[in-house]
Amino acid sequence: MEIRGQPEQGTSLMNDVALASAFVGATIGQAQLAVAAKLLKMNADAAQSVVKLIDAAQQNIDRLANVAAGVGGNLDVSV
Repeated sequence: MEIRGQPEQGTSLMNDVALASAFVGATIGQAQLAVAAKLLKMNADAAQSVVKLIDAAQQNIDRLANVAAGVGGNLDVSV
């Protein structure tokens, strides 16, 4: 029962707790979004590195394709 513009007993405390809980939840949500953004950036960087690696490997294969057949076939690696 409201008396002279005052909230019912206990509702003010509940509102404060709800506000604090909402603030904590928002803060945690913000941290989770920051971590997700960091992981997404790391995945994008990793994908870009893989593309560069595959491109370099393809260039090396292209160079080796021009080597005459049989070159290195009789290589003696004994000590």
